[in-house]
Amino acid sequence: MRVPRHVAIIMDGNGRWAARRGLPRSAGHRAGLTPVRTCIEECSRLGVEVLTLFAFSSENWKRPVTEVGLLMQLFLEALEREIDELAERGVRMRFIGARELLGAPLAERMDAAEARTRGNPGLTLAVAVAYGGRWDIVAATRRLAEAVQAGTLAPADIDEGRFAAELALGDLPEPDLFIRTGGDHRISNFLLWSLAYTELYFSDALWPEFDAAEFARALEAFGARERRFGQTSDQVGAGAC
Repeated sequence: MRVPRHVAIIMDGNGRWAARRGLPRSAGHRAGLTPVRTCIEECSRLGVEVLTLFAFSSENWKRPVTEVGLLMQLFLEALEREIDELAERGVRMRFIGARELLGAPLAERMDAAEARTRGNPGLTLAVAVAYGGRWDIVAATRRLAEAVQAGTLAPADIDEGRFAAELALGDLPEPDLFIRTGGDHRISNFLLWSLAYTELYFSDALWPEFDAAEFARALEAFGARERRFGQTSDQVGAGAC
């Protein structure tokens, strides 16, 4: 089976999962931790190099204050509870997003988790919190503009590779496979630049229902696709890719 180097996931459907069971939305968010563990385990087992999870978007700040507060507390609790096991598994933690918008307790725990796992040799787990693809592009553009203004970068030296290097995940391979659960077919401002040639897989399963079997189906669909990157099938078949 062809295994992607980098899998990116939008974990959608926690609220609907809870509503269908007559439960508060918080129950859906807590239930969503189980498939997170499953995906980490499966990626580690299969040799996937990077797993990026979209946990909280720039737009999610518009949600009710109580739900936002609950999500922030849930992130904090999950970090405290899971970091020991992740470290033992050799997972390297990474957080991307506007960290300055988060409360100090969560931001400090994120910093500590990254520092503790920085040298780990296994799966890189990137968690997008307070993240948006447009934010990422604007932030990269600002850094390049500042370098030009400082005289350390010439405008003529800015190409696609140089720009991509400034993105939040610029030092990692771009996603090969994008998965979105919950039945919606859109990328919702996630890794906009990096998804240019990513294979997209949409699952009707709500995130708390996403299990190892559904993850395997996504990988099977990925393995069956021909990745041409603008070339013809004949060129790919001849090994020109």
